[in-house]
Amino acid sequence: MNTIFRPQLFTNIKKGISGKGLIADLSAGLVVGIVAIPLAIAFAIASGVKPEQGLVTAVIAGFLISALGGSAVQIGGPTGAFVILIYGIVQKFGYDGLALATIMAGLMLVAMGALRFGAVIQFIPYPVTLGFTSGIAVIIAAGQLGDALGLGLRNLPPEIIGKFRIYIANLDAINPWALVITGLALLILILWPRINRKIPASIIAIVITTILVKFLPIPVETIQDRFGTIKGSIPLPKLPQIDLANVRELFIPALSLAFLGGLESLLSAVVADGMLGTKHRSNTELIAQGIANIASPLFGGIPATGAIARTATNIKNGGHSPIAGIVHALTVLLIMLLLGPLASLIPLASLSAILMIVAFNMSELPHFIRMFKNPKSDILVMLATFSLTVFVDLTVAIAVGLILALFLFMRRSAELTHMDFIGEASRDIDPTDAPDDPAHLDTADIPAGVEVFEVNGPFFFGAAERFKDTVSRLEKAPKVLILRTRKVLSLDATAMRAIESLWQRSSKTGTHFIISGIHTQPLMAMKKNGLLDHIGQDRVCANIHQALERAKELIKNQD
Repeated sequence: MNTIFRPQLFTNIKKGISGKGLIADLSAGLVVGIVAIPLAIAFAIASGVKPEQGLVTAVIAGFLISALGGSAVQIGGPTGAFVILIYGIVQKFGYDGLALATIMAGLMLVAMGALRFGAVIQFIPYPVTLGFTSGIAVIIAAGQLGDALGLGLRNLPPEIIGKFRIYIANLDAINPWALVITGLALLILILWPRINRKIPASIIAIVITTILVKFLPIPVETIQDRFGTIKGSIPLPKLPQIDLANVRELFIPALSLAFLGGLESLLSAVVADGMLGTKHRSNTELIAQGIANIASPLFGGIPATGAIARTATNIKNGGHSPIAGIVHALTVLLIMLLLGPLASLIPLASLSAILMIVAFNMSELPHFIRMFKNPKSDILVMLATFSLTVFVDLTVAIAVGLILALFLFMRRSAELTHMDFIGEASRDIDPTDAPDDPAHLDTADIPAGVEVFEVNGPFFFGAAERFKDTVSRLEKAPKVLILRTRKVLSLDATAMRAIESLWQRSSKTGTHFIISGIHTQPLMAMKKNGLLDHIGQDRVCANIHQALERAKELIKNQD
């Protein structure tokens, strides 16, 4: 277990922490903690739960992700990636259902880390990731229009079309003051970073708009108006109600939470590695994410994962060890305990503006547009994933996107495999071979009655059917058929079955079957499968020249 679960914090403590490094981590953690507060509240409200539940998540999960994680600078907490999943679960199963799904997802993440699935991120195609993150961004932005327009709507449907139907039906209830506050907040969020990057723009936007709404007669809805006063305390832990019927129904949503949480946290860790030149421990990170998601709902929290933007903010402010992430969680806790009631005065229109900016950044619009310059298959995967995320369901979108990407990958791989008979029209299938190379083949050396069939490239189930079709073009059975496999580095079961079928067909027609230039993996696979025993060890030759000599012997003996 030591090699799988090695928290970065323990490594840093073992190496020793300098006074200068500690001060930098304290400063960075304080800044990120302040940044996290409006985001935690906004993500909670957008997810259909109470604002303090977002703060609890930032404290409990944020602390555990930093204390136990495999990244030195990861900042954990509620994120935009989870919003649509959480909202859908809460609408159908209530908070108890969400808590149960989150714990199930946490157990899955721990299992993924224990089984060393940390490297799985490299197998998720970029068009799939870009498609569903851009789709999530669109849904987040669409979900904020109600508060941005001051419509005062409750319990909006999770579907984007349903949301817009309700918006359109309530256009006569638009509150101009809400539009003013939203516009002012957006203006501050866009322009403030050009003035000062040390103080987060979200804090400035929240403070200014909250003061205006508090002391001027501006009739806009605040957190307190909708949810009451934010509780300045962490509730005692308790288990959610467990209904076995719900466990079955929540399995797929929990799996989606685990997949998305694992992917988001590892992406964040990879981004941090790129900024710092470090290397995170992916399996440890998954286990820490799992533990955090098991603990968060026990205290009334929601799902959490690594937050890319907050992690980047941590790095930019000097954070370089998990201590910064721990300080971030403690900062949120301290402000929650001391200033919770004041946070209740924040206008919902301001939070909608913050989430719109989060959605815009999350959409990666420049990359989305640039994707249209890529191969059509990648565009198809991205658009399919994006469209299904927006109009159907995130779980379906991820599943379909991965399946599409897998099929397209198999097709591309199969297209890389060339196979054909070597005849008089081609002196050599690979003209780069030197004439004195044992692999070099001059068709003049092929005796009459001998056919050489070469497979060049990956030979797996995606290419097996084409192998059968190409071989079937042979109208007259030769005396000897040589299967040349010098550039086949691996075989799967389907490819071996295709070779076996060719051997059986050759046996029925009285054709001698020889394999030439076989590599270690295919040879071992055929030996283990038992196919080699059927074909015969004496029918396997190291190179084409040995195969041709063997063919001449067989023809001579036959005559």
